[in-house]
Amino acid sequence: MKKRVGIEALAVAVPSRYVDIEDLARARGVDPAKFTSGLGAREMAVTDPGEDTVALAATAAARLIQQQGVDTSRIGMLVVGTETGIDHSKPVASHVQGLLKLPRTMRTFDTQHACYGGTAGLMAATEWIASGAGAGKVAIVICSDIARYGLNTAGEPTQGGGAVALLVSEQPDLLALDVGLNGTCTMDVYDFWRPVGRREALVDGHYSINCYLEALSGAYRGWREKALEHGLVRWSGTMPGEQLARIAYHVPFCKMARKAHTQLRLCDLEDAVGPGPGTPEAREEVAKSSASYDAQVATSLGLNSRIGNVYTASLYLALAGLLQREGAQLASQRIGLLSYGSGCMAEFYSGVVGEKAAERMARADLEGVLARRERVSIEEYERLMKLPSDSPEAKAPAPGTFRLAEIRDHKRIYVEGGAA
Repeated sequence: MKKRVGIEALAVAVPSRYVDIEDLARARGVDPAKFTSGLGAREMAVTDPGEDTVALAATAAARLIQQQGVDTSRIGMLVVGTETGIDHSKPVASHVQGLLKLPRTMRTFDTQHACYGGTAGLMAATEWIASGAGAGKVAIVICSDIARYGLNTAGEPTQGGGAVALLVSEQPDLLALDVGLNGTCTMDVYDFWRPVGRREALVDGHYSINCYLEALSGAYRGWREKALEHGLVRWSGTMPGEQLARIAYHVPFCKMARKAHTQLRLCDLEDAVGPGPGTPEAREEVAKSSASYDAQVATSLGLNSRIGNVYTASLYLALAGLLQREGAQLASQRIGLLSYGSGCMAEFYSGVVGEKAAERMARADLEGVLARRERVSIEEYERLMKLPSDSPEAKAPAPGTFRLAEIRDHKRIYVEGGAA
């Protein structure tokens, strides 16, 4: 009997502070609607030097273990997907293993491919378990990143930070993956990059959007071909993409999900078997259907709109937001997921939402995670942004969270917040 493998549970960690996106717009002399309607943003997470990728990753993993009652002796693999790692040799995963005192018998490593790194880790863990090599063990995959573009830049309102930790096992209470039906597309492009030594990324914005959409097309068509072969979808009264209950996309900013969904529908319309819109213009018009977007995509964006861009974690924030709102309603239904990383790599995959998804998401307490944040002024946000990355301020971490306390002889020292 084929193993059922996928995501059993998840947990989210976010920075302790945020700014209201309308405050930021007014401070920059911009109509707030440009950020709220134009980008789909409401709030933006703000990190300080003590809330680095390791601290966020460790907090998310500790929260996952505590909230979901994970037996740590069963963890056989720990992977961190990140494009904002803190060392060229020592992985974030090794820090997390030590901070959480996890088994020394685990396999630990980081995966890097811009925003795709977390999905690379998820697929490695899924296939490790599905192959039998995991021998009954579970894996934790953490997507942890800080999106930083700098003050008064075009990318400023699309910053953010946070981490999502995924428990991957043969008990996929959240999402049982359709193992082996993935579609992939990779291209060597320079749409977004961050040279060694830089804190802020460089991005060719319009080109990057085009690369995203082209890679999405290749990945989705690859998935669709396999899904058609296996009878998961069919050319019938509705297009194959419409037969997925929901679709979650990589979300560098919320409005990108609308562009992505239009492109996916365009793929189906261009390849449709039988009569359809005859001209490219007509297909484009049908592809932009607000009804399809509202039904399949819109409900996944609540967390992303309140946290901002989290690179590798952005798709998984969308998944978390979707299952937080509709976990019970979607039980036993198939959803699609599109991961994109600049440079570039896209992967489209699917899975069936578990019967216990709503119960698992309730344990994650996502509303509580957001409610514990502090809203800060633009002045305080700008002060935090100007702090050097190697000089964290003396600040006690909140209970159950981790924080970088100091860097001593090139060694990073982290502390954990005690009980409330």
